[in-house]
Amino acid sequence: MTVLDTRALNRAMLARQFLLERADVPVLDAVAHLGGLQAQEPQEPFVGLWSRLRAFDPADLSDLLTGRRVVRTHLMRRTVHLVTADDALAWRARHDTMLRQRVLGTYRRELAGVDLDELAAAGRAVMADGEPRSMTELARALADRWPEPGPRPLGEMLVAALVPMVQLPPRGLWRTRAGVRNALLASWLGREIDPPAPDGSDPVGEALVRRYLAAFGPAASADLRAWCGLAGLPAAVTAVREELVTFRDERGRELLDLPDAPRPDPDTPAPVRFLPAFDNAILGYHDRSRIIDDTHRGLSVAGARVVLVDGRVAATWNAKADTVTVTPLRPFSHAERTAVTEQGAALASFLTDGSDDSRTDSHRVRIDP
Repeated sequence: MTVLDTRALNRAMLARQFLLERADVPVLDAVAHLGGLQAQEPQEPFVGLWSRLRAFDPADLSDLLTGRRVVRTHLMRRTVHLVTADDALAWRARHDTMLRQRVLGTYRRELAGVDLDELAAAGRAVMADGEPRSMTELARALADRWPEPGPRPLGEMLVAALVPMVQLPPRGLWRTRAGVRNALLASWLGREIDPPAPDGSDPVGEALVRRYLAAFGPAASADLRAWCGLAGLPAAVTAVREELVTFRDERGRELLDLPDAPRPDPDTPAPVRFLPAFDNAILGYHDRSRIIDDTHRGLSVAGARVVLVDGRVAATWNAKADTVTVTPLRPFSHAERTAVTEQGAALASFLTDGSDDSRTDSHRVRIDP
């Protein structure tokens, strides 16, 4: 069985994540191909798409949100994701059990004795009037019936697990600050959520395997599980295995892949890319060694924005006013420093609509020692 080293896996990931070369595809198609973007920080997906798409216009993503073709909802790993409306409806029921378990993992003691099916029915009844509500408002509406847990456990169980919801615009629109107002997913989209397959098969699980490999492969089953949070996908992997090809990584793990998916030459040059907080190019794997060193792994879960140099996490970045500040995690060569400065200046221009208070672009980037 062919062994793929870390650099080969890195270049495959970059190609499929549109990070090796920016893609010329519509925003909706990009969101679908990526299997959504983690989006608990509302503005971060805009940077994620800017780094991946040619001539990305933030208004296009905002229009998809207001046009109800893309939604913000709790899904993979119980985190807020920006996904297409079609994927939200198709995938939500398959995530139900995982979402419940993950909320219980945090609030099991507070929710002990609460009949979750009764709580779900009561939550749907409150939301049936079509009035958007915050998590706290929904929980308070049911507090008289369930006073013991408190509003936070009740609210998180309802909004993140029991009742499929969307976070309504203006939250998530470009350069817009807005609190979370929730509405029923099916009501917002005017379509019911796809029910589980009645015959015990798992077509959604099989689709998730294919979609994950298209955007993240080659990858191990543990990587797939880390991306979606679903433990019960071995049967789906078995069902599609004949469609797949297999490799090994340097640790000996079996890697699955789609036969025709891109696997570029490991020596393919990789451009500098700025990634937003919680980008799935990092979080979408159990073994993240293809993109980040183990010593820096904590950055990916701490919400640090990172810079890829030669395809790997080599710096963090932040933006204040019209300046992008880069903090290297290792020394840069002269060529790397130039490339980081050029890409950072382009990002500064994107974040400020190209405005430049008469300073040169390079002055809008600061690279710390």
